[in-house]
Amino acid sequence: MMTNKKVILFQGDSITDGARGRNDDLNHILGHSYAYIVGARLGYEWAEEQPVFINRGISGDRASDLYARWNEDAISLNPSLISILIGVNDAWRTMKGEPSGVTDRFGRAYRHLLEETKEVLPDAQLVLCEPFVLNTGAPSQNWEAWSELITAYQQTVRELAEQFGAVFVPLQATFDEACKRADAAYWLWDGVHPTAAGHELIARQWLKTVLDFK
Repeated sequence: MMTNKKVILFQGDSITDGARGRNDDLNHILGHSYAYIVGARLGYEWAEEQPVFINRGISGDRASDLYARWNEDAISLNPSLISILIGVNDAWRTMKGEPSGVTDRFGRAYRHLLEETKEVLPDAQLVLCEPFVLNTGAPSQNWEAWSELITAYQQTVRELAEQFGAVFVPLQATFDEACKRADAAYWLWDGVHPTAAGHELIARQWLKTVLDFK
């Protein structure tokens, strides 16, 4: 993809995917996740620059799945900024005892894709979003174990952000604080996937942290 325009790429799992379109139909190309909200806001604010927003999140992806498709769905797009939100499926498969979760590759795969990105796209800005869960739905059935695992992933992402000069977007505390306004399921309907209000919360935190938008 050759362009002189600013290219902002959103990567991740179903939280980012948001039932995005898989063709060129601009009505659905960004899906209905936080990526759409961020793209809408920045598309308006930066209209003179005509930025390009790309959503390549895929439902069900783990960090290792992200790495496996990184050439096609990241490097080849030559993005100016890459935003990544991943981790809940790594945790989900581990917690369910699935064969695909027997070895925890979250940190290793995440590090590999960041190393490769820095090598091939040294000027691309990296944004690492903190994985999150709330005590409702599936996580509430074994909350202590879920919380312990996600907390470890959060620390991993924070450390990787520091090591690779990326912007770290904190989200767990943001959701925890939001639960003072409404119950957990209002924000993450199953403890993992955001509602419309939950996606707005992510978008606001992303814009505030990455670009200092009010």
